[in-house]
Amino acid sequence: MENIQSTELFQIIGKNIKYYRKLYDLQKGKMTQEKLAELADVSIALIGNLESEKIAQGLSVFTLWKISKALEIPVEKLFEGVDEKNKTMHA
Repeated sequence: MENIQSTELFQIIGKNIKYYRKLYDLQKGKMTQEKLAELADVSIALIGNLESEKIAQGLSVFTLWKISKALEIPVEKLFEGVDEKNKTMHA
């Protein structure tokens, strides 16, 4: 993962949070940014910033863990695509 930039990593994580939040909507019921923020005990602004492609929002490992628990997914799911992104950077 040495070549991936932090902004790219944050974008991948944000896209995955949005994807799994929407998937939760389809499978288990409504999961708005507000609801996710409440369940993960973080601000609505943080969730909005993470999901935005225009903002590179950093976050702690503990916050990632809390979001993954709220979405009922393993924390690794939030990093899906990181390896693929890193491989394309080598090409």
